[in-house]
Amino acid sequence: MLLTPQSVELLAPVGTWDVLEAAIGAGADAVYLGGKRFNMRLHRTDTNFDDEKLARAVKYAHAHNVRLYVTVNNLISEQELPGMREYLKLLNQIQPDSLIVQDLATLQLARDMNITVPLHASVMMNTHNEHSIKALMDYGVTRIVANRELTLTQLTLLKQRTGIELEYFVHGDMCVAHSGQCYHSGIVFGQSSNRGRCLKPCRWPYQLVDTTTGQTVAANDRGPYKLAMKDMCMYSALPQLIQSGVCSFKIEGRMRTADFVSRIVKVYRRAIDRYIADPVGYTFDMSDWQELSEYRTRDLSTCFALGNPGASSIGYTGEREPRFFSQAVKEASVDAAASLPPVTVTRTKSPDPANRPRPQLAVRVACPDSLTSALQNGATIAYIGGEAFKPNKPWTLNDLAAAVSKANNYQAKVIVTTPRITMEREIGEAEQFFNSLEAVKPHGVMVSNSGMLRLAQQTVNIPIQTDFSFNLFNHLTAAWLKANGASKATISPEATYEQIAELAKNSPLPLEMIVHGAIEAMVLDHCVPSAVLEGTATYPCHHLCSKQHYSLLDSAGERHDIAIDQYCRNHILFAKDLCLLPHLPALMSAGINHYRIEGQHYTPELVGLITSLYRTELDKLAAGDNYTFDKTCITRLTDASPRSLGIGAFRYRISR
Repeated sequence: MLLTPQSVELLAPVGTWDVLEAAIGAGADAVYLGGKRFNMRLHRTDTNFDDEKLARAVKYAHAHNVRLYVTVNNLISEQELPGMREYLKLLNQIQPDSLIVQDLATLQLARDMNITVPLHASVMMNTHNEHSIKALMDYGVTRIVANRELTLTQLTLLKQRTGIELEYFVHGDMCVAHSGQCYHSGIVFGQSSNRGRCLKPCRWPYQLVDTTTGQTVAANDRGPYKLAMKDMCMYSALPQLIQSGVCSFKIEGRMRTADFVSRIVKVYRRAIDRYIADPVGYTFDMSDWQELSEYRTRDLSTCFALGNPGASSIGYTGEREPRFFSQAVKEASVDAAASLPPVTVTRTKSPDPANRPRPQLAVRVACPDSLTSALQNGATIAYIGGEAFKPNKPWTLNDLAAAVSKANNYQAKVIVTTPRITMEREIGEAEQFFNSLEAVKPHGVMVSNSGMLRLAQQTVNIPIQTDFSFNLFNHLTAAWLKANGASKATISPEATYEQIAELAKNSPLPLEMIVHGAIEAMVLDHCVPSAVLEGTATYPCHHLCSKQHYSLLDSAGERHDIAIDQYCRNHILFAKDLCLLPHLPALMSAGINHYRIEGQHYTPELVGLITSLYRTELDKLAAGDNYTFDKTCITRLTDASPRSLGIGAFRYRISR
């Protein structure tokens, strides 16, 4: 690869006009900023640009031969679609150099409205495999902001296989969780990380405890901030970064001051220019490094760029944390008031009961015994496969075939699932797995990201449905999923009742609602127990999780169990398991007919109890008038559950 000044774009963050001038004056090739709507930095009213200033900013940047990208990277609720249409119309008129987008609905809108501004996929799209990239390229996406867990080696491979432009965060605040897959803030506070309002529960203090005994696990514990990632800094690895094929070096910090942004841009500008002018003669500049270090906010790390950093990427003491956005609180219990309209069940009985559709009840299970328990107690669909949380083992092809046969005996369906995160290992396994399904003959497959949807559409001849990880908030996203092969979709766990009801009115796909189970607040490539207990600078895996189970205990006394899958990813559970059993009348009134229990973290006996109770209540509702909820069901579930029960996002009128 022959380098030229055009080989690398230095991309600076902008929140206000003085920062815009400072970033451009410091040598940025491009800047990115947001309007007052639909972007991922909505906490401060003094940042972001109103419509008039957006137009001025585009003209100012172009007058200085600098590209300007506008962030349109929120998830969009059904009620917000008209506003998004108007906003896209405005942006198409002022012609920035790209729109950075998250919601699949924005791709659909851009196509329908003939938007001529190029589209870049936000990091919130969690793009981490070649099939996702190709799916986005089909809709005109010209660049992806790559997943932060990808290494430079993986980025090079994606570039070679797709040819797309790659943008990568090289400096600034990093999330410990996979982007677009963190629901903690949205469900606990009604302030969604996917909608620009994250209150950063990852930066709370936690104790690592033994799940069974509740005792603190204190070995090598260097501090309470066990999920607090250090800031990214790729200055020391700049040659590797440039040679990887990444074309845009993105600095995080749209709420930073002009002085801060200017300093960072100048340091990277000098280093990039020196390397491109003379790669062989390039040397590390200690004075620039000292300036970065002196003016750092948090301590610095290369994060995942050079490999999994393990404990070395975490700021355990919290001493350099600039701001704590929130503190731990108790999650809404099952007895908390839900934000629901009054619901009266007044179904008119059909002359022929056979003509009334029976509500579908799906249960995700972890083992054959749980499958049997779910089917015996009235599940019409069983989800199997995907992540196997230790000590459970992955389902083999023989296991899957036996499960399909068993489900057929109950006139039920088995849907095989895929992991939420599918990098090159998981994609390679999925390609072979999909080609094996012809012999297994499941009734469908459920996929978790756009790449797996594309791969399944090209590979299998069975119905395909999409999981909650697609963050479905509006009917245009459902339309995008349908156009790309999906036959059913799952609603985002962050959606409130009001948002669900509006979505259900317009969705072109059948919608499934998760109503019970252990919900994952975050998914991490960082292994919390290994980092704390091993305490090494590189990523260890001595399978500590095979000996015992671990949890994070927050300062409000809430215990968040850590489920670890076969890929060693950590799935941090909410302290309270979702239980919407009392609110089934409202959901049925909203038009939901497909319900799901996330039972993969339960014993077979508990799976059976939960399935039986939901089956009974759904059938009572479907039968007609005079429905009465049996409140003793909640007592039985509470007594049997491994965690307390809660209502999730249903405590809020809307998820902001």
